[in-house]
Amino acid sequence: MPLPLQLFGGAIIAEAPTNLIDASDIRQVPDTQEVFLFPDSAISIIVEVLQRVEPADSKDAVKFHFDSLAHDNSASSSEVFSVNIVPNDRGDSTPSVILLSGAQSVRKFNRTAQDQVRILMALYRIEAKGIDLVVTFNIPVTSQDGGAVDSSRLEVIQQQFDTFTRSLRIIDFGLFA
Repeated sequence: MPLPLQLFGGAIIAEAPTNLIDASDIRQVPDTQEVFLFPDSAISIIVEVLQRVEPADSKDAVKFHFDSLAHDNSASSSEVFSVNIVPNDRGDSTPSVILLSGAQSVRKFNRTAQDQVRILMALYRIEAKGIDLVVTFNIPVTSQDGGAVDSSRLEVIQQQFDTFTRSLRIIDFGLFA
């Protein structure tokens, strides 16, 4: 059962699995990020406050962030499967979310074989503040270290991503000052 997860000191909340590990308890995490790990796999969730990127079109902007992630991961290949916009019809000030599903081939820790990572990304454009809020679920579907998930677990994670991104609410826009 998902519970409200407080992000950035409660400025943002979202429904998330209850067993997530806060990566800041294990390693240093930049102030502009919240990082969570699943205890039973190599899946990670990253919520990141970024400067707004140039593409004015929301679908192009989320693809830009996906491509930036592929570059940062030194991915040998990447593919976008779908991009959709889900309007916020709750009546709060949180922007509509742009959802991207894709995959990247990533070589981890100087290994020769590559991991296949499913990427689920959500973009909230806070135009008045010049901010892009990006949520990324990194889901290894093949992994050299045994942290991969099978297709049935991938479906569960997809549902958790949908719940997380559709429930995300920005409570305090002062976070983006």
